[in-house]
Amino acid sequence: MAGSNCTQVTEFSLVGFTKDPATQVILFLLFLLTYLLTILGNLGMIALIRASPLLHSPMYYFLSSLAFVNLCSSTVITPKMLVGFLSGWTGISYAGCVAQVFTFDVFGMTECFLLATMAYDRYVAVCHPLLYPLVMSPKRCFHLVTMSYLIGLTNGVGQTVGMSSLFFCSSSAIDLFFCDISALISLSTSDTALSRAILWASSSLLGVPSILVVLVSYTAIISTILSISSAKGKRKAFSTCASH
Repeated sequence: MAGSNCTQVTEFSLVGFTKDPATQVILFLLFLLTYLLTILGNLGMIALIRASPLLHSPMYYFLSSLAFVNLCSSTVITPKMLVGFLSGWTGISYAGCVAQVFTFDVFGMTECFLLATMAYDRYVAVCHPLLYPLVMSPKRCFHLVTMSYLIGLTNGVGQTVGMSSLFFCSSSAIDLFFCDISALISLSTSDTALSRAILWASSSLLGVPSILVVLVSYTAIISTILSISSAKGKRKAFSTCASH
């Protein structure tokens, strides 16, 4: 077994960006500004949706859930990256790398299914408006969001299990600014069959269906809008998708 003949790496080095000090300062300021805008924008959206009774609808419920996921996704990676720019220290422990892989894959897949859910929500609203209150009931919306989180959790657990089977003996330099499972598979010195199988299954069984739901939903929406004869009706239908 590969892991029995070597010493397992306990720390990785994230070398995804330049080491030029001037460029690092520019990148630090750029990503800090982007991160602050992301935090304030998503927190503001969540607070506004919760505070306004007029926004207590399925569409804005999904938007607030997506804002929360975006907030978590950016917080998984950006603070560590900013510390690296500021201090020049790009190391991350094995446990920290596992945590990044798990949380990033949880929220990444959750976001994919939330986007698919939002596309389906708009499809029902535009193509079947009379059935909308029944199909997108508060209970159904809660179940859809919960399902998105559970699928994301399944993906995170699967990728973490795949990473736990990998051994890293020679190189510990990851050519990215965060721990990504595909980069870790390439870096591993052990058999990567299990990790690659889990990654393929996740992409094929989880990622592809969510993309197809989005594409099919918006294709149906566009087809329905184009079939509307009045300009006012088309504007009204388009306006329901403006937030997306």
